[in-house]
Amino acid sequence: MTEPGVWSRKHLQYEFQQAELLAMALTHRSRSDANNERLEFLGDAVLGLVIADELQKALPDSDEGSLSRQRAALVRKETLADISVGAELGEVMLLGSGEARSGGHQRASILADGMEAIFGAVYLDGGFDAATRVILQLYGERLEKLPDSEELKDPKTRLQEALQSAGHAVPVYNAESEEGPPHARKFVCMCMISELNISTTGNGSSRQKAEQAAAAEALNILNNDKSGSP
Repeated sequence: MTEPGVWSRKHLQYEFQQAELLAMALTHRSRSDANNERLEFLGDAVLGLVIADELQKALPDSDEGSLSRQRAALVRKETLADISVGAELGEVMLLGSGEARSGGHQRASILADGMEAIFGAVYLDGGFDAATRVILQLYGERLEKLPDSEELKDPKTRLQEALQSAGHAVPVYNAESEEGPPHARKFVCMCMISELNISTTGNGSSRQKAEQAAAAEALNILNNDKSGSP
């Protein structure tokens, strides 16, 4: 197993003065009651501020809504998990034996939370400037190549805006089914645009995700109809 200090110097380009902070950031709650949850809470706030500051400088002409979408995409758990994989965080996370046996070192939620805890630990160890340097170094290309803000709108928002701009009524969503055990629920929802005779279904682990999937399918049909129009 990689020594934490070596990992930090290699992937964070940062050397902790207080090794106990790094050890705490790497300790999952399955391992000990003295774990990284408080550092995760702090790191989440530090990350949000650093990214917000960087975006407002990089996108001086963007409105608040566009900036919020960009920030949400950058600080969401999926993005943090991707960054964590690139930084090989799983190799140094300290997990309980049960969590480790079940694949916890590769679990996206554990890695994303662990990375936030790392940011919190760097902030406490070296201050805001140090945390900023670490975050910007890890985010690198993601901040250099920001997507168009319109692309970051969720499918339901894009569908509604497309329909309203064409003078159509907003879609109606209905829950079709909900099944599975409490820890693995599956929802199926329908999206209906009656005046265009469009009806789609989507599924997901929550009603919101199922509605988004149905809206994405309806948006595809709508866009295909437009591209096929004479």
